[in-house]
Amino acid sequence: MPTIHPLRTRVAALVAAGGLLVTSGLLGLAPKPGEASSHREAPLISGQPQYDNTDVYAFVSPDKPDTTTLIANFIPFEDPAGGPNFYKFARDARYDFNVDNNGDAQPDLIYRFEFNDFLKNGNTFLYNTGPVTSLDDPDLNFTQTYDLTLIKQTDGKVTRVSKLADNAPVAPSNVGKASMPNYPVLRQQAVKQLGNGSTAFAGQADDSFFIDLQIFNLLFGGNLSEVGDDTVSGYNVNTLAVQVPTKDLVTAQDPVIGVYSTVQRQTASGDYTQVSRLGASLVNEVVIPRGKKDTFNASNPWADAQFAQFVLEPEVPKLIEQLYKIPAPATPRKDLVQAFLTGVPGLNQPKNVRPAELLRLNTSIKPTPKPDRLAVLNGDNQGFPNGRRLTDDVTDIILQVAEGELLGSKNDLGDAVNANDLPFEKAFPYVAQPRSGTDARGRTPAKASGGARKGPDGKPMSFLNAGASEGIADEDGGSGLAGALPAAALAGGAAFMLAGGLLWWRRRRPATGRLEV
Repeated sequence: MPTIHPLRTRVAALVAAGGLLVTSGLLGLAPKPGEASSHREAPLISGQPQYDNTDVYAFVSPDKPDTTTLIANFIPFEDPAGGPNFYKFARDARYDFNVDNNGDAQPDLIYRFEFNDFLKNGNTFLYNTGPVTSLDDPDLNFTQTYDLTLIKQTDGKVTRVSKLADNAPVAPSNVGKASMPNYPVLRQQAVKQLGNGSTAFAGQADDSFFIDLQIFNLLFGGNLSEVGDDTVSGYNVNTLAVQVPTKDLVTAQDPVIGVYSTVQRQTASGDYTQVSRLGASLVNEVVIPRGKKDTFNASNPWADAQFAQFVLEPEVPKLIEQLYKIPAPATPRKDLVQAFLTGVPGLNQPKNVRPAELLRLNTSIKPTPKPDRLAVLNGDNQGFPNGRRLTDDVTDIILQVAEGELLGSKNDLGDAVNANDLPFEKAFPYVAQPRSGTDARGRTPAKASGGARKGPDGKPMSFLNAGASEGIADEDGGSGLAGALPAAALAGGAAFMLAGGLLWWRRRRPATGRLEV
């Protein structure tokens, strides 16, 4: 692991520049004020999941080391059985991968996804009208396609626009085994070759993030007892991915790139407003305070000096000290500036870096055949915070770094969730296959494995008998439903009938207001 050098001069300049950046007019480069993003980490976006970016990944492709893969996930906590309107990308949004390849915290390359909806039959409630065996199957009632555009910029100004894909297919939601008996075939058909060695994908996947979300319950229950449950397990997300020859992403002068994802939503006036931004995981969730989260997600990394104080004086170590009496490292936290804002010297810091919250990746470091989940902390320099692989345990890494791991304060903090609940794929797009509605959360193991529950009579239950009453029968062998209804319910029905009768009488009253008899 490279030595962590102090950044006294750079940090001082970063903090001093905070107010200047806000007032000098340079924030005009940022998008219009918007909302927020990630696993419900900011107030405004929590009610708009289609635009909610949950995670970003950037890594040298393990099976094609001359390429780099970028992945972004959206729509947190998708229940696999959440029909009849399953999960789709928003058609009034621009989903962007932003790549900074010269360290100035402005995107030099933008890979932009935009979506279209298609409905074959509006006279049915069904997502699919029969088993779906291909993406062009007529039984797939609702489909999406996307256009993918590459936008090249210099100093924030567009210099070239190229269409990479037009009406490329999106992999559908995995409704269930009866509807999609061979979902991996559909996934593979949605992998789009773009030419020049590039590839793209849009569709559903298992949520790649693994974490015990009890971290937000006063850091695992206040006594460290509530750890070890992957509380994201069983949920899906919608995934965007591109795989690009590394030579097309970097400059000849520097192999380091900075990556972040944004979503812009179209307003009623036709303009677009940035509502989501995400680089490194958990930064906006546990570093940026609640009152600044929406501002962070609407901002441009070029102006990140306004958030420097929250990196230099982080809240998490203070909370850990309060709860568990573990002394917080001394501030200001220059080590966190490197981890979150500048990159680590000798590892993933650009030559001419402007401090900004980006996922920084040194593309010259080739993949290891045996990735370590703690990545750089355990000497595996190909992982987080040098980019982020799907297998990197960012929760444990960030907790340990927050408690001073990079300063020599060794610790083993973690949430006891060390890997994803489903295996990742060996080839692009690498994310795990989505869970199907058949394997929905809350289903019993017997049902999920194809068995059947037993009814009150001990016989297997099916669609044809699952609605039978449980042992309630009248003397004639009927259901006894009326006899089983509570007297209060019957009284309520009688009151309803009486009220209806009075209303009918009232309508028959003559203009004098007297009742006819």
